[in-house]
Amino acid sequence: MPFGLLAGFGAALAWGTLDVITALASRVIGSLRVTTGMQIVGATEFALLGLLTGAVLPLEPGPIAVSALLGLIGAAAYLSYFTGLQIGPISVVSGVVAAYGGLTVVLSVVIRGETLTTVQAFGAAVATVGVILTGIAFEGGWRGTRFAGPGVAFAVVALVMFAAMSIVTDIALETIDWLPLMIMARGFNAFLSIAILVVLARRGGRSAERPVGAPPWSRTKVALAIVVAGTLDVLGLISFVIGLETAPTWMVGLASSFGPAVTIIAAVAFLGERLKPIQWAGLVGILVGMVAIGLPTT
Repeated sequence: MPFGLLAGFGAALAWGTLDVITALASRVIGSLRVTTGMQIVGATEFALLGLLTGAVLPLEPGPIAVSALLGLIGAAAYLSYFTGLQIGPISVVSGVVAAYGGLTVVLSVVIRGETLTTVQAFGAAVATVGVILTGIAFEGGWRGTRFAGPGVAFAVVALVMFAAMSIVTDIALETIDWLPLMIMARGFNAFLSIAILVVLARRGGRSAERPVGAPPWSRTKVALAIVVAGTLDVLGLISFVIGLETAPTWMVGLASSFGPAVTIIAAVAFLGERLKPIQWAGLVGILVGMVAIGLPTT
């Protein structure tokens, strides 16, 4: 299997796991607080990793600017996604956001000039459709599944931001090593999230946070969930950026969007849940797509 697929799937494994954790935590304390907590945890862990490895932060305006841009895009992506998970059906929101893998493929070709063979293009299309079908639990057929509402609107914003984050990260890696990039980008992420939280709190924005179906979690459990989610995010990002350094952007970005498949496989394996036929079809689509992408190109 190509390394790009493995690295992207490693990111999907981490991100697919944290999706459920953050969705539940957001319904207890709100998506903005969860996002802020995650960004603080991530920024702290990357900073500690930098200290342990002796990473040097660049002082040139270019790397700093692109890191700030990446931090802004990342903050918008995470806040939009977690807000969608908080106020909308997890399965639908997750499935819509998963389409960022397909958008990443398109942007990689248009902006980065990457090329795919006919078989790889077929595999990418089939895998994208599969990931969306896997992440969406259809109730009573297509008519029973609602794609309207604020949760899905936030999901659409998130999928665009995640695709943009993939492209900007790949561009940034041309001028800066991945660890300094992540330290600065996550630092900007944390700063922006804290600033937004403070501003909304001063303006009485707490009413915007409306927990829906909140689980009976204590503050300690919520805090632990945020730490675990932040750590999973860091692990996913490390796998993601290492993949971008050595493999095509479209391949890593697409594989990283397999999160819903990871989530649903875990639900079947550990929670005893049963898949609907449409979800089985989605998993088959992902498998077929991965095989097609992984075929030798010569």
